Amino acid sequence: MGPGNRCRRRRLGRTWRHDQRCNLNLPGRETHDMNAPVRLKTSAMIASIAAEGQRTIAAPFGNALAKAAETRPNIVGMTADLGKYTDLHIFQQAHPDRFYQMGMAEQLLLMSAAGMAREGFQPWVTTYAVFAARRAYDFLCLAIAEEDLDVKVCCALPGLTTGYGPSHQATEDIAIFRGMPSLTIIDPCDAVEIDQATTALADHRGPVYMRLLRGKVPAMLDEYGYQFELGKAKMIRDGADVLVISSGLMTMRALETADALKADKIDVAVLHVPTIKPLDEATILAAAGAKPGRLVVVAENHTVIGGLGEAVAGAMMRAGVYAPFRQVALPDAFLEAGALPTLHDRYGISTSAMSANIKGWLAQ
Repeated sequence: MGPGNRCRRRRLGRTWRHDQRCNLNLPGRETHDMNAPVRLKTSAMIASIAAEGQRTIAAPFGNALAKAAETRPNIVGMTADLGKYTDLHIFQQAHPDRFYQMGMAEQLLLMSAAGMAREGFQPWVTTYAVFAARRAYDFLCLAIAEEDLDVKVCCALPGLTTGYGPSHQATEDIAIFRGMPSLTIIDPCDAVEIDQATTALADHRGPVYMRLLRGKVPAMLDEYGYQFELGKAKMIRDGADVLVISSGLMTMRALETADALKADKIDVAVLHVPTIKPLDEATILAAAGAKPGRLVVVAENHTVIGGLGEAVAGAMMRAGVYAPFRQVALPDAFLEAGALPTLHDRYGISTSAMSANIKGWLAQ
């Protein structure tokens, strides 16, 4: 069974009925009988997160890993029938003798990776984040993390980056993995950082979980002279009124929000936190306490439960750093299926929704 069949088996399907409780106003819908089934175009559900006209780079992870493997003969690529859908096919084309297709069995995938690591290889494992977090947690925990093995688990579709509904939306993956000892957690922002992080992680020994953006990924951080450092948070821009502490694609949204709020004379700082664990508490606490009274907003493509927001709040409370605190995050709920732009607006992680929330909080 190929990747296409795998997706058909594990997603919610492409046909929905109108529901008066949740009218998503999805693209492609026509006026018709409210009880009649409608078909949503696949392109609307897997649309790029890039803004219109934004510069993108194709398959940054696959290309970076293929390049890293040129000088690191111990790197191997492994996947569970999802090479094409995690950009690992780029590595496969460059190094076919070091690529392993394990089929639709995430537990077997991670156990095999553990065995490869014990033999001196550095396995780079790819699948969807929901499958690594929900289906194969115990294997990652006991076979890899407990043994402190050098396995990099890199997973596509983190948070709300697909419209296929709860079967594919890993909105709670960071919450699941934050409590696992020994595991480093990375949530890169864009194509620039994915490239840099992949290179850095190849030089780092130990188990890692990295969230992946796939396909044509926006590129923004190079405009700020950014350089990824494992375990380090970095202030990308400063501002007097609001401090946004963000990870993953929400750093892009935070920078866009900062530009949008200039018109309202609201000065927004953006602190990017790509390493969720171990958390750079020193940099975060210094920024949160630097300007008394400044609103602190944590923005993440993850549920409000157990992610970066609660990690930052906990660090601030333990250190006695007190500031007005808010979260831009996904709700503690199973999210709807639909078009990504509509879902991002609905659940508050679009640039426009984030801007409106920050203005509202400042007005309180």
